[in-house]
Amino acid sequence: MSSASRPLEDITVLDLTTALAGPYATLLLAGLGARVIKIENPASPDSCRTNAPYLGPDGPHLTREHRDDISVAAISRLRNKKAVTLNMKHPEARAIFERLVAKTDMLVENFSGGALDRLGAGYADVHRINPRLVYCSITGFGRQGEGAGKAMDTIIQALSGAMMSSGSAGDPPVRIGIPFADLCTPLFGVIGLLAALHQTQRTGVGQHVDVSMLGVMTSLVACEPLDLLEQCGLPQRTGQTVPRLAPFGVYQTADGHVAICAPQEGFAAALFTAIGRPELNEDERFRTRDARVRNVTEVDSIVSDFTHVRPTSEIVETLFRAGVPVAEVRNPATAVRDPRVIARGETVRLRHPAAPEADVYGPGLPVSFSDSAVGFDPAAPGIGEHNDEIYGAMLGYTSKELSALRAAGVI
Repeated sequence: MSSASRPLEDITVLDLTTALAGPYATLLLAGLGARVIKIENPASPDSCRTNAPYLGPDGPHLTREHRDDISVAAISRLRNKKAVTLNMKHPEARAIFERLVAKTDMLVENFSGGALDRLGAGYADVHRINPRLVYCSITGFGRQGEGAGKAMDTIIQALSGAMMSSGSAGDPPVRIGIPFADLCTPLFGVIGLLAALHQTQRTGVGQHVDVSMLGVMTSLVACEPLDLLEQCGLPQRTGQTVPRLAPFGVYQTADGHVAICAPQEGFAAALFTAIGRPELNEDERFRTRDARVRNVTEVDSIVSDFTHVRPTSEIVETLFRAGVPVAEVRNPATAVRDPRVIARGETVRLRHPAAPEADVYGPGLPVSFSDSAVGFDPAAPGIGEHNDEIYGAMLGYTSKELSALRAAGVI
């Protein structure tokens, strides 16, 4: 890590999250330099700690086989965080929690609606203790959606319409392979937190930032006017290509697939010339985008005739030289090890204390600053690893008091 200052190094965040959407939000804040205090129930820690696959000295496993096996999800999502344990249901936990809140700038949670209110950790409770604190709730359906049922990524993909925007007409719904709702929603949560924090610096008063998974995903789906395109004669589900931008999409090659995007006149002209069909640039059926959209079936057939008999590498080289946007379709294992993204810290090798040579990559912080240090350095902590540091050094509890709290099951 660089010795330069970090953007959020003067910010303390209480992390009351679990699974993915919430922990990813606090991971980003930690990567930006915030002191993130991860609170876990000592008897039931973050569920990400029990997610397959596990990694240990003997490599990856689908189940925990050895004492040193750690969930890759935990290795990734808990980096840069201070891990403490606190049984929020214990009567003595309230005083500890209130002392933490008093020293905190932000709180992030993704519990079901009402769960934290019952524990005395809802927004009203926290605002009373620390009026400056910014409180972010990441939920499936927002504060108005209580009682709508449990929200998980696939549930939200289904409800948002995203599953019916991919694939071809007549195909069954297509689930996006990465947990898109779980990963996009926390981005908006962090945007909301930072905006609210900026306002707090002006007004001195914090507020509740409310972000719903369904709202985020449906908002993203609404960016494309799919229903209007269908009214204009284009199906909502267009498979591997985007007819309204023709030629634009994924095409089969002799040994894989390639993405070609040539919606603008210059790109289309360069593409037709590069594939040996320069005469198409004077053909009224293909000379403009509107014309190509009207004749999209023929356009895609022409491009496919060129690609399917040639190897991917030859197509990429030919079109790249011609200035046409083109790329091979890569698998995730290759993509996350791209030297370009590794060099920028956008993907990083994950650290396992008992398996230092493991070739496992996870997300970095894909934002670079000209005069700030960001990213991840400390490895993921064990359960309650920082109890003494946070409760002792930060809150002032003595060793004797901490021993008594452990014995009572409070921490």
